[in-house]
Amino acid sequence: MRVKRFRAWRPAEKFVEEVASVPYDVVDRAQAAALAEGKPNSFLRVVRAEIDLPEVENLYSQEVYDRAKANLQRLMDEGILVRETEGAVYLYSQRMGEHIQYGIVASCHVGDYEEGSIKIHEKTRRAKEEDRIRYVDTQNANTGPVFLAYRDSAVINEQVETTKKSVPLYHFTAEDGVEHTIWKFEDAEAIEIAFGSIPTTYVADGHHRSASAAKVGAMRRAANPNHTGEEPYNYFLAVLFPESELKILAYNRVVLSLPDSMDAFRSRLAASFSIEANGVDEPRHSGEICMYLEGSWNTLTPRKMPEAVDPVAALDVSILQQEVLAPILGIADPRESDNIDFIGGIKGTAELKKWVDEGRAAVAFSLFPTSMDQLFAVADAGMLMPPKSTWFEPKLRSGLLVNTLD
Repeated sequence: MRVKRFRAWRPAEKFVEEVASVPYDVVDRAQAAALAEGKPNSFLRVVRAEIDLPEVENLYSQEVYDRAKANLQRLMDEGILVRETEGAVYLYSQRMGEHIQYGIVASCHVGDYEEGSIKIHEKTRRAKEEDRIRYVDTQNANTGPVFLAYRDSAVINEQVETTKKSVPLYHFTAEDGVEHTIWKFEDAEAIEIAFGSIPTTYVADGHHRSASAAKVGAMRRAANPNHTGEEPYNYFLAVLFPESELKILAYNRVVLSLPDSMDAFRSRLAASFSIEANGVDEPRHSGEICMYLEGSWNTLTPRKMPEAVDPVAALDVSILQQEVLAPILGIADPRESDNIDFIGGIKGTAELKKWVDEGRAAVAFSLFPTSMDQLFAVADAGMLMPPKSTWFEPKLRSGLLVNTLD
């Protein structure tokens, strides 16, 4: 892998807690506005700039991208963000309860993405990809990192152990209770060399960010007759985590309405699954699906499991899609359907129950989390998971380290 140090823009220490924000894609406009209220330097004003433009209804209007650029520039001009004098590689830890993970913040080459060394497991949506392209190109910056995973390396682990004993640049606890700590590696070259021996990394979270970075790199490459491959636009911001430290939560589903009567739904469901009304709200193992319907939890067990030779078909999200959502509920493409919503596992099954009990949904499905081995198997096979198959937690904060393309 071509992993390289970069000259980061990062918050002056006294502003770090106000600047650092949740990623753009885990909050809607109203939630972003609420989180940024009273915080003029919140990075949400960069990644969700529409919160400063309440009169603008089209979130993809040029005015939004221009405001994002202006807000980022203000943070730089006023010294809220300061730029490193030299390139560096950083260590970023997050602690959520008893879980802690250490990621390496660096820039990755777009060519590794284009050539398939950075592997994906999900499709991107054209509108979201174009939105991220315009954000990156207008701001001339990667304002949110791509979340990459790699198979554990003893050499990299040794560098991490040494670095985390040093004095951190930042250490703070966010409003959600997650602790964030950032150190700077003393020897960036050692990390760059170590990743040169890593053949593959995997996009865990950030498919649209990585795809847009590659597209911007291709655009600028085509416009530069003196292109060398080492220009800053050839690299994008990433945080790379060893697989052993990552935690995937379930990505659950709620279906808003049934196409047939409740009796017809139950009858069709029973043809493919055994149904046990046992009150269990979380699957005990892969192969089980828990369903909340008419005030009670039921465990669904497929009467016939798919062939294990297909890593996608073996996923619980695929079983639900192929055996329930598409044939029974008419949701052939969950990316385009208005009859389904997705609930991150961090919200728990109480959120699923709430949707159904309040009448916002007709039925909810609680799934067993996809594993890292399953993610790697799908990506290595060059296949794609159904949408919303993985939910990684804790989320990376935006604004802590920014990579500009100059």
